[in-house]
Amino acid sequence: FHENTLKTSMTKWKPDFDSAASEYAKAAVCFKNAKQFEQAKDAYLKEAEYHTENKALFHAAKAIEQAGMMMKDLKKMPEAIQYIEKASMIYVENGTPDTAAMALDRAGKLIEPVSLEKAVDLYQQAAGVFENEDRLRQSAELLGKASRLLVRLRRLDEAATALQKEKNMYKDIENYPTCFKKTTAQVLVHLHRNDFVAADKCVRESYSLPGYSGSEDCVAMETLLQGYDEQDEDQVHRVCNSALLKYMDNDVTCHPLVCYVPITGSGLLCTHHRVWSVMYPSQGLVCYVPITGSGLLCTHHRVCYVPITGSGLLCTHHRVWSVIDPSQGLVCY
Repeated sequence: FHENTLKTSMTKWKPDFDSAASEYAKAAVCFKNAKQFEQAKDAYLKEAEYHTENKALFHAAKAIEQAGMMMKDLKKMPEAIQYIEKASMIYVENGTPDTAAMALDRAGKLIEPVSLEKAVDLYQQAAGVFENEDRLRQSAELLGKASRLLVRLRRLDEAATALQKEKNMYKDIENYPTCFKKTTAQVLVHLHRNDFVAADKCVRESYSLPGYSGSEDCVAMETLLQGYDEQDEDQVHRVCNSALLKYMDNDVTCHPLVCYVPITGSGLLCTHHRVWSVMYPSQGLVCYVPITGSGLLCTHHRVCYVPITGSGLLCTHHRVWSVIDPSQGLVCY
């Protein structure tokens, strides 16, 4: 159907790429309506090809993005994201970075149920595009999405860095109440990292923010840090279960690590789930819950540890002897 548009003659020196692209766009819509998504994808890519020949990069990017959506409908998420990322690069090249950032944001939402790691990458890319355009509020919002997923992925060092950058942006646009919330999130992440010094530093640095000293967020974090430092389980428990933290829109408060305080000679006690946890060298933090009259149940490996006279614990699955080592936690032999 497009051959005539691409033919040249004595009176028509250039192929009519615009008309060819238009014909492929119509075909793509027909295929899409018929739920023939593979053919629709091919038609969108041909449309993009002719828009590119015609130097209409914005329309080429739109067509490539639509090809990505066809892949989404086919449940081929990695391919869908590849097309959307390609489209975003063309948007930037065309001088429409806002459209690029919004496309990357949409891609992040699409891939989040499938791959948190890729979603983080896409949100960070989008944040970078907005930052380059001095769109700090939009950039900070996307960094917030990335930081929440980084916490969920237990990539806590990166989460702490992202939160600091996000907080600095909110400070630059003088959104101080949000800075208070980001300070709270920072403190919790640093306590996840077992870095009390960094958590305390975040609060001290935030005293310079207008209105922070004496605020609800400030008092809660001071109380939490005091309880953590003094190994006051009840005080930490009260703060962790306060409305301020319970309803925070951040994955950092959804993980029991926020409520861990040291207990002598054994490991950590989670004041939220009321379970005993130890640092297990190969796995990280592993929870053990009491089981009636016998011992502990490992919630990670789903195996039981029962006391054996004068020695420690016996793993009922691996049949290995385990002892509590204050420096490492529960160690198997």
